[in-house]
Amino acid sequence: MRLGDYLAFGSIYERYWARLFNAACKRMGDEESAKDITQDIFLQLWQRRQELEIDNLPAYLLTAVRNNVFKYMEKYQRYTPISELVEQLLSSSEYTDGQLAVTELTARFTKLLERLTPSQQEIFRLRFEEEMGTLDIARRLNIAQKTVQNQLTRSMAHIRQVIGLIAIMIVGCP
Repeated sequence: MRLGDYLAFGSIYERYWARLFNAACKRMGDEESAKDITQDIFLQLWQRRQELEIDNLPAYLLTAVRNNVFKYMEKYQRYTPISELVEQLLSSSEYTDGQLAVTELTARFTKLLERLTPSQQEIFRLRFEEEMGTLDIARRLNIAQKTVQNQLTRSMAHIRQVIGLIAIMIVGCP
């Protein structure tokens, strides 16, 4: 393939396309996006064939899936809700692995929340653990409702940015 042999590339494509598509589909939950991602991987492989130094082709391709899924999510701001992620993890083929992944996800999410400012942590806790509205939070903390909304917006933006990375690292490749 490195020398431009279409048959060699075709062989790689036939051998790995379904595996990469399934891995992308598993992460995306959307066949069309998974097809686009898979096609992009093979296009990149062909275009960069002369410069790539690949020791383990299956590992390289599955890593490319993970990276391209992340790029796609970043580009289209498409993240899996945490509740869906936990459900996917628990229904994995190995329940023990799924349970370990949930434990790891929970630990990482807790650390993520600890990185918020103390006021953001308190507002986040009141909003999502005690299920209080922004007006009630503002009254309890004796601050403006707009301040509560701004703090929640900042917190959620930070969490959304990081949680996609966490999900991809935990779910991994099949």
